[in-house]
Amino acid sequence: MADNSKLNQVVANARRASDQREKGYREQALKMYPHICGRCAREFDRKNLPELTVHHRDHNHDNNPADGSNWELLCIYCHDNEHQRQLEASQGNTSAGTSRKSSATFNPFADLKSMLDSKK
Repeated sequence: MADNSKLNQVVANARRASDQREKGYREQALKMYPHICGRCAREFDRKNLPELTVHHRDHNHDNNPADGSNWELLCIYCHDNEHQRQLEASQGNTSAGTSRKSSATFNPFADLKSMLDSKK
């Protein structure tokens, strides 16, 4: 009998934990959206589903509206890329390269003419 009550307790705890996870934004997003990366369109199934992440569009992990409007499903690679782009943008770097805080100053051809003239 004691073993049975321990088993029942383990099952009850597992069900409670599952219910808690169901309330989490990842589980909600996985129910709401197709299991496809929003950037590269890679499809996910049961085997590789852990590689599909929930990205917060506004980068605020506390902003989890019930309609999922702040979420998008991204594969781990696209998710990392998105966060890298956000990091670079916050540091003043843009993909267009128009405004950068620092730029390369080395010019390998700066003295090319004089080097060619000295060889003559």
